[in-house]
Amino acid sequence: MIDAPYILFLGDAVDPLAAKVAQGIRDWRPDYAKAQFRLPGCNADMGLPDMTMEEAAAAGIKTVVIGVANRGGHISEAWITALEAALVAGMDIASGLHNLLSDEGALVAAAQMHGRTLHDVRIPTVAYPIANGKKRSGKRVLAVGTDCSVGKMYTAIALEREMQARGLNATFRATGQTGILITGGGIPLDAVVADFMAGAVEYLTPENDPDHWDIIEGQGSLFHASYSGVTMALIHGGQPDALILAHEPTRSHMRGLPEYALPSLEDLRDMALRLAQVVNPACKVIGVSVNTAKMPEDEASAYLQALETRLGLPCVDPYRHGAARLVDALA
Repeated sequence: MIDAPYILFLGDAVDPLAAKVAQGIRDWRPDYAKAQFRLPGCNADMGLPDMTMEEAAAAGIKTVVIGVANRGGHISEAWITALEAALVAGMDIASGLHNLLSDEGALVAAAQMHGRTLHDVRIPTVAYPIANGKKRSGKRVLAVGTDCSVGKMYTAIALEREMQARGLNATFRATGQTGILITGGGIPLDAVVADFMAGAVEYLTPENDPDHWDIIEGQGSLFHASYSGVTMALIHGGQPDALILAHEPTRSHMRGLPEYALPSLEDLRDMALRLAQVVNPACKVIGVSVNTAKMPEDEASAYLQALETRLGLPCVDPYRHGAARLVDALA
């Protein structure tokens, strides 16, 4: 159990997107996110009060959550002094990085000395099976993206909120560190041994009531040279009945890969649907989720309208405008 409230550790994040874990917690658990800590040169800002570790502990904050999701998921040497100070001040630390807190000798020693807890949420805790591909009862929806970090998790959480507000039977299934930190459960899919990833998704979304929707948190992109494998596992392990395409229209290239252009939404639709129909021939693409955060309202509205005309699908920003039309399309 990770004790709230949190101070979000932004470290030396190179840009706001590098602090997507912090942003997700701030947006979906604002009651937990009370402050932020930034090192010199940090280019991210969650709009929360800046505090030292000592100030945060004095204010009753219980846990430092590492809000950075850097390439490779490593704990920077530049962070250690500040994280040690958090333990000395009386706070725990939670991290979803691949580089584990429990492997950092200085932090382990400080935690033991001061009676604090190090929470590594990116450690698989189940011996997941190999996927069997058998059809399961219940329904499943998955967002697939033109790139990484385009709003797949936001889409899934917005869907769950709208569906539950309507009294529908729906559950968000977290598959990454941010989703786990927001909801308190799920699987760290990209930390599962590759042969067992699809089986882990089957485990996460088992047989259920015929009217129940599992809303699976998407990861990576089929078109991303670094992170396509995790997307394939979600598609084949999830056996989605519905796909939602996710896109961020202001990107000039794939995240972290400047030599790669983003695919078109038509290319994503055709590739993802073909792969999903391998395990669920009835799968359909039902809508498009567009992250318009970097666009003014009038520009965003015009873009969504033009895209909807082009694709013949409901095109919405579910965080900005709500997920009602996407839920309608699931019916």
